[in-house]
Amino acid sequence: MNKFMIQDNEKILGIDWGAARIGLALGDSEIGLATPFGVVSDLKAVIAILKKEKIERIVIGKPIKMSGSEDQMTSGFLKFVEKLKKQTSLPLQMIDERLSSKAADALSGDKKTKAPRDAVAAMLILQTYFDTQRK
Repeated sequence: MNKFMIQDNEKILGIDWGAARIGLALGDSEIGLATPFGVVSDLKAVIAILKKEKIERIVIGKPIKMSGSEDQMTSGFLKFVEKLKKQTSLPLQMIDERLSSKAADALSGDKKTKAPRDAVAAMLILQTYFDTQRK
């Protein structure tokens, strides 16, 4: 079985990595719908959520410039991914996250009703993953 193929009824964590904040979203493959979960500041908090929420797969947005080249954040991102891989044996997939933060800003809502930008960006990353798996 291919570890990159989505499985039935998997609980998946979407991650929008940033040097200062890490946006998180949850979804499960049964319904294929991502929802914002929250924002954390470090890998330790991500690992705690993986355990608490019984996550079975990780989808993380890779920072890429509009031109397709690597972003200035790529070095820090790759270090984060390597540390994450060392602390979990879960399947981890990287997907292009271009414009996820801008798209998160464009969603309607005000500061009282809208989830944090980073969590919404993580939701969009995870939803893109779900949508591409259905094709």
